[in-house]
Amino acid sequence: MNLLNKKVIVTGGTRGIGKAIVTELANGTYGNSFISDVAFVYNSSDDQAQLLVDELSKGPAKIFAFKADVSSYQKAQETVESAIEKLGGLDILINNAGITRDNLLLRMEESDFDKVIDVNLKSVFNYTKAAIKPMIKQRSGRIINITSVVGLIGNAGQANYSASKAGVIGFTKSIAKELAARGITVNAIAPGFIETEMTEKLNDKQKEALQAIIPMKRFGTPEDIAKVVGFLCSDAADYITGQVLAVDGGMVM
Repeated sequence: MNLLNKKVIVTGGTRGIGKAIVTELANGTYGNSFISDVAFVYNSSDDQAQLLVDELSKGPAKIFAFKADVSSYQKAQETVESAIEKLGGLDILINNAGITRDNLLLRMEESDFDKVIDVNLKSVFNYTKAAIKPMIKQRSGRIINITSVVGLIGNAGQANYSASKAGVIGFTKSIAKELAARGITVNAIAPGFIETEMTEKLNDKQKEALQAIIPMKRFGTPEDIAKVVGFLCSDAADYITGQVLAVDGGMVM
């Protein structure tokens, strides 16, 4: 698979799955010829962002970092415009930014519901709305939204997170129908349990219980997701749109 000289924006790009995606598309770390210029959006540590820029800038790709609140519509418009100016165009958008504010519904604060919806779902609208303008003009583009298996099956204590990720799935399918005739594909990836900061907080008993419901008996890695993103960005996925691909070790089937 080849992905050469593409221009990419990734939201939530400094940690976990986002960092793996940025690294894969810039470096082609799994034997793929993926050398793309990448602008990633973050809202956490400036030091982490700069470390990633410094690390990846040693390779052939150009790397840019933009700090922004992804839930802000106006900031998204400004960020995409600035990223396109730096990149010299836009071919691919990866909507990956996301947060959790887990609690049982009886104990969940309204602010925790609103914040998760704003970051996980509204950001997808914000960045997709800004990104499709140049894609429609050039009649080509790829949009990949990172959802979750809990958007498919729900999860106790995650009503807000599950609702946001289910919303991303509905948004993906609707926009895929709108943009297919313009040469733009829109797909979603639904990770299962992935080795990130969230799973690191679990104790051994909790990890064993979760792994027991996964047919492959292990958590996935951020790189497992990044490889699938690379596939959907490549020419090999030219005729795939409106799909939700679960990368979960067989947990949901």
